[in-house]
Amino acid sequence: MPTDSLHIVLYALVFAVPVVVLGALVVLRMNRGSLTLSTAVLVMIPVLATLSGVVGVSGFMFTDDFTRNLFVLIVVAVVTLPAAVALGRMQAKRTVWQEQMREKERAAEKSRRELVAWISHDLRTPLAGIRAVTEAFLDGVVTDRDDVENYARQVRSEALRLSAMVDDLFEMSRINSGAMMLDVEPVDLAEIADEVLASHRLAAARAQVDLRSHAPDQRVVVKGSDRALARVLSNLIVNAIQHTPPGGAVDVSLGADSAHAWARVDDTGTGIPAADLPRVFEMAYRGTNSRTPTADSDFGPGTGLGLAIAAGLVSAHDGEITAANRAQGCRFEVRIPLAV
Repeated sequence: MPTDSLHIVLYALVFAVPVVVLGALVVLRMNRGSLTLSTAVLVMIPVLATLSGVVGVSGFMFTDDFTRNLFVLIVVAVVTLPAAVALGRMQAKRTVWQEQMREKERAAEKSRRELVAWISHDLRTPLAGIRAVTEAFLDGVVTDRDDVENYARQVRSEALRLSAMVDDLFEMSRINSGAMMLDVEPVDLAEIADEVLASHRLAAARAQVDLRSHAPDQRVVVKGSDRALARVLSNLIVNAIQHTPPGGAVDVSLGADSAHAWARVDDTGTGIPAADLPRVFEMAYRGTNSRTPTADSDFGPGTGLGLAIAAGLVSAHDGEITAANRAQGCRFEVRIPLAV
């Protein structure tokens, strides 16, 4: 048994270092293993290294001092091992949460950049049209009464498109900022659907799309905002009409189960490419050219915010919105909790 300090240090290192090296190798081989097991090994490495050093310094002589030291090490291991595992799990959850938050921030920043790019592009079209018409008026190129009326209608149409873009941007900013305050009350989802369908029947007829509805005989009462839910259904129906070729159909059906009311909007269009399905509710995401909107004067190219706004409004009602392909076309389904 060593007695001077130098020999004690040397003996402690000789017996402790191999345990630390062996423990490090075990941890490296467990880099994809259980977090709990890895944490337990990390805690046990210094405990076992200390025990090995004490055994080496004692010269394998089990004296009273060695027994006391061994007892202390066992107590320390019993106390620190569960605590370290619990703290390790908490730290891991915090790390995962922080990474998720950073990922969300990166995704939000990417969406904002895409939105600015889309809006900058889309604003040019109506502004260019308005500018061309006003210059024609100022230059005296248009003098015939019929031509003046036609150009005036064109300016009005472009102005309405600009107004719709501004409304979409304002709605999206309220949703993203959490400033949206809904006037929630019991409302009949079937009545809201009837009003929305009536407002879009003419546009559907012009696009040569059969707009059909299916609703149960009983009332479907949910707790929500009639204005917000009307906006959700309107956005989904407009999206369906835009992506349904002439001669196709859009079906709007309502129903309820034990806890939720549901509204489904089915179209007979080309469907949604599998790569686009996870992103259809993102801001300004319009997908690939395989699902290009049909050219209809009643529905301009829009801002790419319709589905994102619908998703935000549904979320504000503690509901869920999903998109899925069918045998022909696709289905958007909204589920809202029933009014108690």
